Amino acid sequence: MLATQLATLVGGAPAGVPESLDLVAGFDACLVSGLGRLGDDGGAALAALAAGVAVTPLGDRAAEAAAKLAAGSVSDDQLTVLAAARSALLGAVHDGLLDRADTALGRARAEWADGGTAPEVPRNLLEGCRSWLRELAITGWRGVDHDLVSSSAQVLEAMLADPRLRRLAVLIDGLAAELRASVPIATMDTLPERRWADLWARAMLLCQAGGWPAGAATTVSGRFLLLGVDVTEHATAVQLQVHGLLEVRGETAPRLVRTSVAAAKVDTIVGPAIWPLFDAHPVLIAALTERRSIEFTDATLLASGDLLWADDRAAAGEEADPFVTARLHLAAATAPAVPPLDRHPVRLGEPVLVENYAVDGEDLVLDGHRLPLALDRLPALGPLTPELVTGSTACLGLLRWDDGQWSVQPLAIVATVKRKPVPMHVGDWASGPTDPKVAKAVKAAGDTVAVLRERAGRLLRK
Repeated sequence: MLATQLATLVGGAPAGVPESLDLVAGFDACLVSGLGRLGDDGGAALAALAAGVAVTPLGDRAAEAAAKLAAGSVSDDQLTVLAAARSALLGAVHDGLLDRADTALGRARAEWADGGTAPEVPRNLLEGCRSWLRELAITGWRGVDHDLVSSSAQVLEAMLADPRLRRLAVLIDGLAAELRASVPIATMDTLPERRWADLWARAMLLCQAGGWPAGAATTVSGRFLLLGVDVTEHATAVQLQVHGLLEVRGETAPRLVRTSVAAAKVDTIVGPAIWPLFDAHPVLIAALTERRSIEFTDATLLASGDLLWADDRAAAGEEADPFVTARLHLAAATAPAVPPLDRHPVRLGEPVLVENYAVDGEDLVLDGHRLPLALDRLPALGPLTPELVTGSTACLGLLRWDDGQWSVQPLAIVATVKRKPVPMHVGDWASGPTDPKVAKAVKAAGDTVAVLRERAGRLLRK
C-alpha cells in the first residue's frame, strides 16, 4: 500500500455510514430491554430503522412491522422483517466501505452469482429455533435467565444432528453459550449489544424456510500462492483461514481466494499446542512452515472466494516467498464477490501489503497518514508479538474496519533482528516452535493433544 492509497482509504467514512450505524444502534438498544417493553423511545427507534430502508423493497413491510411492534404485537414475520432491515443497513455500510477500499487499492472485484436453491430442511426445527429467538427478543438481554437459555437445548440438539442445519446450529449454540456465561445479565455494567444483536439477526434470517441460495461453484486447477494465515480461536474450536492468490490454469489474472480448515479442541489447548490439531493436513502445514505454494487439482472454488480444502486434491509446490508474491501479483488480483448474508463491516478482511512505513505507538505512518495496527488480533501460536510488529518495516496483513476506523491485522512482518531484516509469519511454528525458549516451554508442558487423544482412545476401547 502506497501513501496515496492510504490517504484515499482513511479520508473519512463514506457518506451515510454514521447515520446508518446510528439507526442500527437504536434497534440494538431495543433488544436490551426487550421488544415486549417498548416505550416511546423504542417505538421511535423501530420507526427510524424502517425509514432507513423506505426506498428499498423492504420499505412498506418494515414500516408495518415497526408499527405493529410498537402497538404490542410481536410475530415471527415482523421480527424477520426488522432483522432483514437491520442487516440491509449494515450491508450498505459494508458495501460503501469495501468500495472505498477497492478504490484505494485499485482492486477489481467479481460480481456475485447465485448457484441455485438451498436444500430443503425440516421446517419444524426452523420454527423451534425462531420461537426461541422470538422469546429472546421479547424478553430482552437484561431479562435473560438460565431457564430461557436452556430452552434452546432440545431444538439445538436436533439441529446439530442435521448437516444441512449445521451453520445455524453452531450460531445458536454460540449465542446460547455467551448468554449462559453472562447470566445474570441484569447485573452486567455493559453489554455487547452490537455483537448479540448481530448473532440474533443473522440467526433470524438463517431460520427462514427455503434458506439462502449458495453461490456458484466451479472446479479449478492451478497454483495457490500463500499470503498468510488468519487464526480464529475459541475455547472449543479453532480455524485456520489461509489467504492467497490462485493462478487458475488458462487464466491470466490471479484470483484472491482463501482456504480453511477447522478442528475441535478443549480450552486447555492453547498457543503453539494448537498446531498438532492440524497434523492430518501435512500439505497445508508444510506450505505454512516452508513457505511453499500448493498445487490444486480439480478443487472446488465458491463464488465467495472460498477454495474448499481437500487433502487429496492438494500437493506441495515450490518455495514461494509471500512478500514477493504480494509485491508482484497482489495489485493485479481479482477479488471475490461477497455473499449477501456476509455483507457486514465486521467481516471485512482484505489482504494488503504495506512497506517502508514508520511506527508511532500502535500506528503505521506513511507520509503523515496513519493506519492503526490490530495488535489485539495477534494469535499466541506464532512468533509475532506486539513488540516485533511495532518494530517492523513491512507488513502483510488483512485490512479491517472496526469501531469507526480502518486497521491492519498483521499476518506477516519484516522486522529487524540483530540489525538484519527477518521475515516472520503467523504460520512459522506450524511444525513446531523455532524459538528455543518457546520450544522448551512447550516440551516441558507435554503434548496436550497426544495425551487427550490417547485418553479418548482408551475410553473408546472400553
